[in-house]
Amino acid sequence: MTGNPTFCPCPPPDCHSAHTEADCGEARNMTDAPAAAMDAPPRIPAALPAVPGPMPEPADAGAAESGAAESGAAESGEGPAPSRDAVLIRRTLDEIGPTAERVTSYFYALLFTRYPDLRAMFPAAMDTQRDRLLKALLTAAEHLDNTEVLTDYLRNLGRGHRKYGTRSEHYPAVGEALLGALERYAEQVWDPETEAAWVRTYTTISQIMIDAAAENEQHAPAWWQAEVVSHDLRTPDVAVITLRPDQPYPFLAGQYTTLETPWWPRIWRHYSFASAPRADGLLSLHVKAVPAGWVSNALVHRARPGDVLRLGPPAGSMTVDHSTDNGLLCLGGGTGIAPIKALVEDVAEHGDRRPVEVFYGARSGHDLYDIDTMMRLQQTFPWLAVRPVTEDEGRLPDAVRRYGPWAEYDAYLSGPLGMIRSGVDALKGVGIPTDRIRHDYLGELAPAS
Repeated sequence: MTGNPTFCPCPPPDCHSAHTEADCGEARNMTDAPAAAMDAPPRIPAALPAVPGPMPEPADAGAAESGAAESGAAESGEGPAPSRDAVLIRRTLDEIGPTAERVTSYFYALLFTRYPDLRAMFPAAMDTQRDRLLKALLTAAEHLDNTEVLTDYLRNLGRGHRKYGTRSEHYPAVGEALLGALERYAEQVWDPETEAAWVRTYTTISQIMIDAAAENEQHAPAWWQAEVVSHDLRTPDVAVITLRPDQPYPFLAGQYTTLETPWWPRIWRHYSFASAPRADGLLSLHVKAVPAGWVSNALVHRARPGDVLRLGPPAGSMTVDHSTDNGLLCLGGGTGIAPIKALVEDVAEHGDRRPVEVFYGARSGHDLYDIDTMMRLQQTFPWLAVRPVTEDEGRLPDAVRRYGPWAEYDAYLSGPLGMIRSGVDALKGVGIPTDRIRHDYLGELAPAS
């Protein structure tokens, strides 16, 4: 594989427009940061040990169609009153919200000016990179007091950042730049108490990530090399790709991977596995080429058997709970059917007989590219029902409402973000508790975002 791993506090998905470094690199990153600010000594506590990566990063259309974004569980329900630190941090974010673009540009300007060696570890085109930071912060603030969700995610994030070449000594530089940007743009609320709240928060969060990475390093590589062994173009813009990793790749049905191609070094994208773990060790992905999607178009239109890709560690919480006999209600839109298929296989391999209801949505019948596979599974397993839904027949969530009852089911959603949003609302409306609704879009669905 080519290219260096990248330390990415908010790793970008596929970029939606073709940029060059001259278009959107340092020239635009630096315009909001005056030279005086670059030269001024930081007013951040020197003891700050680290800064976290983002909470679940927003996915672009391609990542949404693949059914995966950074790990997350179902939306959190109402909890106790927020802690004082959470209140102070959210107050900061409320102030900087209207100046989001300037805040993120200033952050990277500080980082790259004070620590120029780190620039080479980031993607050349920074537009998407900048756009992700504020949403990540908003999500972190929204879930600051949800210890279980926050810790699980940050441990996954710490393990995942190993593939970028992240080391513990990189964190203070990022934390310094981030707090410097917040101090500048949250002038009305920034005071010693607020600064201390941010330092405490990032100290704790960072240590979770660092510890998880160190633990993971003892038994897993930072990334896997994976050879393309088959490439099946199902439609003009959807391919089913089978990979052979260079060493065993442990994952659970419903999880996803991050992937880098040799054609776009340092650009990582998320794709869900389209099968449960196989005895032969092969991995299957469904990829939809999206407009101007660098990685997705390369995988669909350029990748061929023999090409070698690089995979990050598995992540995601959209897995089957085999300790219960609840039915499974699965909504898969577009290539979001990939992890749903994996869940069906997982139930079958565990010998379960509980009902599994799959609603497979697409724009048209032509876009139901994997319907034959799903119908064969339905013929094989009497406990499985597959219902294709196209736009002519209405929206996927509306179709779910016509069936049921679903109160005794665990729900799984995978597909475009809009479908996830409406699907969550529909499922809650038919009586499924939020703690039994699983998807991997926690960051985008957080109320603060």
